[in-house]
Amino acid sequence: MSDFNFENHPHRRFNILTGEWIQVSPHRAKRPWQGQEEETPGVEKPKYDRNCYLCPGNKRAGGAVNPDYPETYVFTNDFSALKLETPEADINDDNLLIAVGEQGICRVICFSPRHDLTLPEMPVSAIRNVVDVWTKEYEELGNKENINYVQIFENKGSIMGCSNPHPHGQIWAQHTIPDEPAKEHRQFTNYMTEHHHCLLCDYLKKEQSLKERIVIENDNFVVLVPFWAVWPYETLLLSKRHLGNFSQLTEAERDSLADIIHRITIRYDNIFNVSFPYSAGFHPSPTDGHSHQEWHFHMHFYPPLLRSATVKKFMVGYEMLANPQRDITAELSAAKLRGLPEVHYKKKK
Repeated sequence: MSDFNFENHPHRRFNILTGEWIQVSPHRAKRPWQGQEEETPGVEKPKYDRNCYLCPGNKRAGGAVNPDYPETYVFTNDFSALKLETPEADINDDNLLIAVGEQGICRVICFSPRHDLTLPEMPVSAIRNVVDVWTKEYEELGNKENINYVQIFENKGSIMGCSNPHPHGQIWAQHTIPDEPAKEHRQFTNYMTEHHHCLLCDYLKKEQSLKERIVIENDNFVVLVPFWAVWPYETLLLSKRHLGNFSQLTEAERDSLADIIHRITIRYDNIFNVSFPYSAGFHPSPTDGHSHQEWHFHMHFYPPLLRSATVKKFMVGYEMLANPQRDITAELSAAKLRGLPEVHYKKKK
């Protein structure tokens, strides 16, 4: 406890007004930024950028040199938001100032050695390599004694906080189950207790019967605009089979996951013929040693663009202070996405 310092160590602070936690990583202020303006049509990135700290053979901001990697490449983030060596701390000042130290590890996954590609522009076979890496990292990190949740995500585009345009994603593995998956865990558990069924299995059956909000599907996965969607073109990717995490995917399901990610991200780029920014991430079951039969494997896509490559839809005003709000219905969003071609706009030139 005596070694813990608010200004140096990752920790979680409790919001006494909402009952929710916020992750604080004060040391991250030192990390570099190589963000860019959102891509405009006709402007192409180079296949290799000598100034990019994620390209093969280049020196990273932390001083390490990347190998000449041919496919995917994973490394521990040089500016990790979470650290395994964080001292334990449990602070409570009259139930008003509440905080705990948070241990964890952060990794970066370079999807491709090509600086100019994004997931929709990569072949499905290359995305399958990424799926295999996600699975390996989920298992390896989740098996660590102090890791109870493995959050795999991608921020695409500088407006979504992406600090480097090279195609990459991140993994934050930590001791505590973060608030968003913790909320879902409560809903999964409550529904299973009351109905003796899986919440998302029943929801998927309902959506499949109505067919209003389904965008695409293949043998093993469905992408739909959820009935409760907030973001303009928000989608939810669901496994058709009841499973909880990457470890339970069959080889065929890994292939299908790569395929459907390719198809939905192409549709996103084709909405406005621009590299479409989003935050996306998986919610696999926790790695806390419990079986979690109530959990259903899924992925969220949260894109901010509303009407063009320049019109963003952030949470502002009423949405920040009162309640999320949207101007376009889930059904209209699904119809728009469903009607888009599956050939990337750059290949139609």
